[in-house]
Amino acid sequence: MPNKKTILVAGGGGFLGSHLCEKLLDDGHDVICLDNFFTGSKENIRHLLTDPGFELMRHDVTWPLYIEVDAIYNLACPASPVHYQHDPIQTTKTSVMGAINLLGMAKRLNIPIFQASTSEVYGDPSVHPQVEEYWGNVNPIGTRSCYDEGKRCAETLFFDYNRQLGVEIKVVRIFNTYGPRMQANDGRVVSNFIVQALKGEDITIYGDGSQTRSFCYVNDLIEGFVKMMNSDKDITGPINLGNPEEFTIKELAEKIIELTGASSKIIYKELPADDPTRRRPDITKAKSILKWEPGIPLKEGLEKTIAYFEKIIM
Repeated sequence: MPNKKTILVAGGGGFLGSHLCEKLLDDGHDVICLDNFFTGSKENIRHLLTDPGFELMRHDVTWPLYIEVDAIYNLACPASPVHYQHDPIQTTKTSVMGAINLLGMAKRLNIPIFQASTSEVYGDPSVHPQVEEYWGNVNPIGTRSCYDEGKRCAETLFFDYNRQLGVEIKVVRIFNTYGPRMQANDGRVVSNFIVQALKGEDITIYGDGSQTRSFCYVNDLIEGFVKMMNSDKDITGPINLGNPEEFTIKELAEKIIELTGASSKIIYKELPADDPTRRRPDITKAKSILKWEPGIPLKEGLEKTIAYFEKIIM
């Protein structure tokens, strides 16, 4: 393969990271998967361990790393409220110090580096749908701030390394993504609802269920990652990646009950602090610059995700 590269995927044992490792191997590259397995799982990548192009390194990105690669994807950070609030100081350190260490490596090797940022940088948005130019509405001292502000600071570092030191950066902001290899206990709405439905339990909605989210299937998102990394050098982002179709949380619960055939009832509990009421990406830039948009409808993606959890639970 003429353009074969050795690519580092930090956080490669996670939900998104494992799918990215798989995609890069399928594209003919060698992959070094870096993970400390705080939230990632060896089960996610076990099937890749026999691939001669795949290498696993147990390492925490808050510590410097000295290896030779051709490109870096930084996906290292707990991404669900349950996990990032478990050790909020470590979450901030992972976002900020991890960015510094990997950006330093990209500078030393003169290679491109990709940052998996998040729609959480918009906080509880007063602009809808969210465009990349919107600066956000974020509580800097709340229980979610370790993640929201950690990711915002990481973006700052990426753009300063680009402006000051000429590092080639690629920043995307990820909106809600779901699919196989989500953790059953990660507290995210899709996995929560599916697991509750499959176990015949009542489905728990926090708030009145009118808050909205947009759900992107994992394979669509990973295609967007690779298109962004392969884009022209002057395309830095940030670029929103997500599905612009908007659903209320109550609609999602009803759809999952229907697809699983569960007898679950919906029960309502108090909304957590700083939980955004609306979240939907404007993907105009992704469509025009990357020629990317999601193609897998919610029903099809949910069916694949439900099939995965049926194997895990049953």
